[in-house]
Amino acid sequence: MMQELVVTLEHFDGNIREQPLQIERMYNFGSATRDPQSAVAHQEEVAKSGIHIAVDVPAPRIYPIGLHSLDTSNSVFVQSTQTSGEVEIVIYVSDQIYVGVGSDHTDRALETVSIPGSKQACVNHLAPKLWAWSDIADSWDECVLRSWVDGRLYQEVGVDKFLSPPDVLSVLKERVNNVPTRDFLVYCGTYVSVDKALGFGSNWRYQLDAPKLNRQIDAQYEVIDILEEVKNDFRVPFFNPQKS
Repeated sequence: MMQELVVTLEHFDGNIREQPLQIERMYNFGSATRDPQSAVAHQEEVAKSGIHIAVDVPAPRIYPIGLHSLDTSNSVFVQSTQTSGEVEIVIYVSDQIYVGVGSDHTDRALETVSIPGSKQACVNHLAPKLWAWSDIADSWDECVLRSWVDGRLYQEVGVDKFLSPPDVLSVLKERVNNVPTRDFLVYCGTYVSVDKALGFGSNWRYQLDAPKLNRQIDAQYEVIDILEEVKNDFRVPFFNPQKS
């Protein structure tokens, strides 16, 4: 079964077209930095909230994600106040390689119990524009990722901190069985926030900036906690109460 989303495929020769994105599989990477030590700051950041990365599993860690979690809409529905976004490079493979940017929105409360489970509880938000890798490859390492929460700069990091898209794809094919030859997405991991603490808020914006080429991909979304719509006396607890 495939997921289909309409995005803009942008080639720098002026060929810009809207096209349905056919997606058969989706994967999220974690700790996918060129220097393994660069990932430690984010591991320490989430550890403050009781989230412990499975460091005994060799980095980068790979999380297969159900296609129902992919979204490009302006609203993201959650069931907790403890959710936050993570700006990430996104790779799409079809007849060629495309790159873009997304936000791995994550339920932090659930992440303390199960990181793979938390990845399924919220969406992978995708900016609906992708660049051809062949157009951006030569200046890729000068690109910058940024995210904002409620108007405050939350993350800012050069893409040169992360494995290059070809290296990500090489690792994926080495470590995962039955990777499709095409029509799949990869979210390439994130980096510590500017203040080294998880942020929470209702408005998330993120960006891939190519300053040398004067090009950007931007997207934003509002977070709506639908559990808040249920009156307190009738709200089922997010976690089962402990028996005494």
